[in-house]
Amino acid sequence: MGIFRRPRDTSPSTPLAVAEFWEWWSQARPTIESALSSSPAGDGLSADIVEELSRRVHKIHPRLQWEVGGGDERPASLTLTGGGDPELRGLAERWSLVAPDDGGWHFHPSRQADPEMLTQELVLGDHEFDLEYVRFGMRADQARARVHVLAYHPDFLFVSDEQRLQVAVHVLDWALGEDDVARWIGDVSIATEAPMDALPPGLLPSVVEQITENFDEPAWLEAEYRTPRGHPARLSARFPLHRQDYPLCDLHVSISVPYAKSNPDRLPVEPSASALREFEKKLTALGDRAVLAVRQTGDGLRVFTLYADPDSGVISDLDQLAAAWPEGKAKVESASDPAWSALSPFRP
Repeated sequence: MGIFRRPRDTSPSTPLAVAEFWEWWSQARPTIESALSSSPAGDGLSADIVEELSRRVHKIHPRLQWEVGGGDERPASLTLTGGGDPELRGLAERWSLVAPDDGGWHFHPSRQADPEMLTQELVLGDHEFDLEYVRFGMRADQARARVHVLAYHPDFLFVSDEQRLQVAVHVLDWALGEDDVARWIGDVSIATEAPMDALPPGLLPSVVEQITENFDEPAWLEAEYRTPRGHPARLSARFPLHRQDYPLCDLHVSISVPYAKSNPDRLPVEPSASALREFEKKLTALGDRAVLAVRQTGDGLRVFTLYADPDSGVISDLDQLAAAWPEGKAKVESASDPAWSALSPFRP
């Protein structure tokens, strides 16, 4: 169980670079729209605009990427994405939340599904891929709540591993959308020969639906282990739990709650067991401000692990909740963890 000191200044409130971006955007938008009207694919953006847009985005974070889309009777759009990096998902979300209501433009914090692109051509370097020839071998993994994908294109014989993977990533994003790729896609492998029972990527959503229908309600994985003192302990982890469903929850919070009544194994019994259940009900009532991810119980202590939105004021509520605990001194500690890396030991 990690110990986290909770600094009072960890709030990742909207960076100054985001405000500066939108101020610049209001001036640059007419030029970008003019370029799009002359070249719906975005090829008409001048080098100066591309360079400045990139500079503004990278000032928010150097690993963020951007895409301008629209045309062909589709609304203009600007997407800011971390390219599937969970550490950047919250930052992109905060960027989109303060976007202006701007003349029909759509602003997205992740790549959106775009099935029409699956029939187009993708140019990477000096090679042009006809995406209608892409095929996926797909295997549903119910235990991990994932679909494993084997990607194939006949031109994979002639291009680098990097280009092969780029084709697979683009097609996955267009078939599902970036967030659903992160939620439900597991291992992605490359094939230079057509897999058996290969399917066009347009059928990927149907395969993913086989997984998602089993997780309409939150489930918990249960395990038992021994504490350092040799006593039995219990672990419960919410599964599946996706970073993309709580994009603003960048703060890892640990609440350590001692209980007074226990059995000889130092596990809780009544009335402490009921008091802990009531405490947990209050945690699960926090809505999108915080999500309960893990609970660990043993040696007279239950530790609740949550991820919280540091800008929501929820830490103050958790402090008050802990202060009201009657069976000992409960502690609330936190640390910034936008990638949710502390959950890695608890994932199947």
